[in-house]
Amino acid sequence: MAGEGRDWKRFQRVKISRKDFSKRAKRAEGATVRHAHKFIVKRWDNIRGVRRHIIVWMVGVALLISAVGIQMMWFQRSYLSAAPTSGGTYAEGVTGPIGSLNPLYAVTNAEVAASRLLFSSLYSYDTTGHLKGDLATRMTQDASGKVYTLSLRSDAKWHDGYDVTAKDVVFTVDLMKNSSTRATNREASYSSWKDIQATAVSDQTVAFTLPASYASFPQALTFSVLPEHLLKDVNPGAMRESSYNNSPIGSGPFQFSLLQQIGNEEGRKIVHLNGNTDYYRGTPKLDRLQLHAYTTNDKVATALRTGEISAAAEVSGDTARAVDQNRYDISVKPVNSGVYAIFNTSQPILKDTKVRKALQLGLNTNELRKKIYGNPQRLDLPFVNGQLTGEDIPVAAGFDQSQAKESLDADGWVLGSNGIRQKAGEELRLRVVTRKSVEFERALESLVGQWRALGVQVDTQIVDPSEVGQSFAQAVLKERNYDVLLDELLIGADPDVFAYWHTQGFLNLANYSNSVSDDALASARTRSEPELRNVKYKAFAKQWLDDVPAVGLYQSNMLYVRSKTAHSLTQDEKIISAADRYANVINWTADNAVVYKTP
Repeated sequence: MAGEGRDWKRFQRVKISRKDFSKRAKRAEGATVRHAHKFIVKRWDNIRGVRRHIIVWMVGVALLISAVGIQMMWFQRSYLSAAPTSGGTYAEGVTGPIGSLNPLYAVTNAEVAASRLLFSSLYSYDTTGHLKGDLATRMTQDASGKVYTLSLRSDAKWHDGYDVTAKDVVFTVDLMKNSSTRATNREASYSSWKDIQATAVSDQTVAFTLPASYASFPQALTFSVLPEHLLKDVNPGAMRESSYNNSPIGSGPFQFSLLQQIGNEEGRKIVHLNGNTDYYRGTPKLDRLQLHAYTTNDKVATALRTGEISAAAEVSGDTARAVDQNRYDISVKPVNSGVYAIFNTSQPILKDTKVRKALQLGLNTNELRKKIYGNPQRLDLPFVNGQLTGEDIPVAAGFDQSQAKESLDADGWVLGSNGIRQKAGEELRLRVVTRKSVEFERALESLVGQWRALGVQVDTQIVDPSEVGQSFAQAVLKERNYDVLLDELLIGADPDVFAYWHTQGFLNLANYSNSVSDDALASARTRSEPELRNVKYKAFAKQWLDDVPAVGLYQSNMLYVRSKTAHSLTQDEKIISAADRYANVINWTADNAVVYKTP
């Protein structure tokens, strides 16, 4: 310690001479300048002399590096590729609103989509458009044709771990049969199920007893099955208000996570779903799937443009036209629905078959279809294309405006000086009603122009069902409040169109009545032989074309937009309805990854 003290004192006595420090700095500066002059300045001419060789050498090195890089990229293609990868979130835009997640009340596109993802059904349509077992593994029919017995799979579970059993199926059917449930989903309508008895034979066996043989009954087994153990204590009359409707437990490929309200915008919600790891058909590749519900197609288009969603279903033609095709692919899928101009045959002018035939002859549906995105398929019959088979399929009369005018002249409808036809002092005036839709409005515009060219005074009404106080079903359909209705008829996979065209059909929007048609429709739905049913439906189609209760405009398309990095609906898939796009949803992916190719 004493030595350290002496050193410190000696250090304190050290004095720094500024003059010595300055001399040392100048000597260092001079040495640095001399070295720079000797090794850089004097040799600069040498560097300039070999600069060409240096540049050539550097260019050569750059080319060599580039060649190696290109070679590596070239050979990577032989063993690496971009492929769909599991995981991630698939965000799909649909039009809403979402009022309930209970499939009994699924009406809007968003609600129906959620039902298909959350719930299982006895049968569903596969990617070829054919009916296949979902919860059901086997179906038998007794000799009378009135009793169907189904075997259920034993590995299906609800999202809370309970087994799915025949009791759940019976419970669901009883809810649909109960008018106090007030089900609004088309598949769950009271009128369709009220006379059908469902019985649980065992935990994995259920029997359906029908009042009469009904050939297309298997097509009705695509309804969503509900859990008895969660809803058995809910009064059917209070089902619509149940808390279950906002946080449902299902048995489908995805399970409910969250129903998110976005801001104060009415109808703007997101349904957050997680992949069901215990799903009986296999765990979905997606970790999560989101359904973004928008109130209008314009908002769907904005969401695609901003990248808020990676896909959108049932978009309008205008939305599809505006899509950036460098970022998105568009699929145009024909579905088993048709758009028709339906004549209200109970109206005085349209009771006359000659007038209806003239209107059909004077309507060029080829020109009309050009107005619709995707140029949909022609549709002349009350069936979608391909449902009737054989060489003697009835054919509609082609467009002939001259003949249409002559027919009206012969029927006493004389063209007046104002360009409107009159008969006995009455103008040939029709009121055409449709619902607000880009495609319907384009079709309406074409139809109106062509009929006015015949001398028909056409008034139009476009109803927006989303507006408060507007009930298209009640105010327009139920009351038959139109002369001509331009609307879509959902036909389905089976050609049973009894509901639309039989005198007793509850959706007979034309008020059409013909004994020949009635007999053919009633007989066809009670026979199971495909050949005989085909003959009956051809007879009906021939009579339908003769009577012209409607004019087929086009077969409906579903437009589906998806990101180029997502993999979902493929080009070769066939779908019966828009909701059937989820047939292969467990294999959907949200993104790509670089992977090694398999030898």
